[in-house]
Amino acid sequence: MEVVAIRPRGYCYGVVNALNVVKDAVKDHPQQKIYVLGIIIHNKFIKEALDRLGVISLYDNNKTKLELLDQINEGVVVFSAHGISQEVVDKAIEKGLIVYNATCRDVIKTQDIVKEYLDKNFDVLYIGKEKHPEAEAMLSINPKKIALVTNLNDIEKLDIKNNTIVTNQTTMSIYDTKDIMDAIRAKNPNVLVINEICNATKMRQEALLDLKDFDMVYVVGDHLSNNSNNLVKIAKTNVSKVQLIESVMDIKDIDLNNIKRIGVTAGASTPTSITQQVIDYLNKYPNTTAKDRVIDYSKLL
Repeated sequence: MEVVAIRPRGYCYGVVNALNVVKDAVKDHPQQKIYVLGIIIHNKFIKEALDRLGVISLYDNNKTKLELLDQINEGVVVFSAHGISQEVVDKAIEKGLIVYNATCRDVIKTQDIVKEYLDKNFDVLYIGKEKHPEAEAMLSINPKKIALVTNLNDIEKLDIKNNTIVTNQTTMSIYDTKDIMDAIRAKNPNVLVINEICNATKMRQEALLDLKDFDMVYVVGDHLSNNSNNLVKIAKTNVSKVQLIESVMDIKDIDLNNIKRIGVTAGASTPTSITQQVIDYLNKYPNTTAKDRVIDYSKLL
């Protein structure tokens, strides 16, 4: 079986920065409790590795960030890579917490663009995923002036004025974003479109556009990771058998029957060691052992 490691893969700089921020918080405040508001990045193995360091991740899809913040009375709070509202930041400071912000610079850039046009009295159409923390952080800037667009059906309900900008969550699919932006332009060609898919996401997606002669592709990433799920969707446009796996533990022998050429890619929040373990396992297959499936947490941070 030929195994093709598709590039680019590995952490984007936003993920590297987020992990460094958490590690700095742990190092700087060894006697304090360290909390992450939300999940620092969407990868369960990273969360588990942080658990082992004593970092407490507060995540509940049914609670707002403000409600989660109410659970913290003292110590250090780290805001995740996906962005945070100013209201939450202000409340954390008011509570006397030590604040670390791991928001990705691409997310901050998009937020700054939106704020600039809000100051000019523009409406904002924001293409994103409902309940995703990056989208929630964006909407919190001005819920009355920013409308979330999740699919083409949402556009039919909108009254799109001339003074409107259209932008997007940084981890969206290039296909989905283009289709929605085109539909908005068709409804009102006077809107200003600012595509904010980050380079790390775009490069990983573009690498899958011209896949040829593959029997199967594994996308290594967390099921909560929006960019990993979008890699699956794009790979499926060229390859009939595509699977999202979180680690080598998800590989099933039956799926590899009659596979002669397999590709491996990974989301921007997937640890390199997790992806490399999948590649090594496939190169060794079928001469693998139980040890080949053991996750080494010491390599994750």
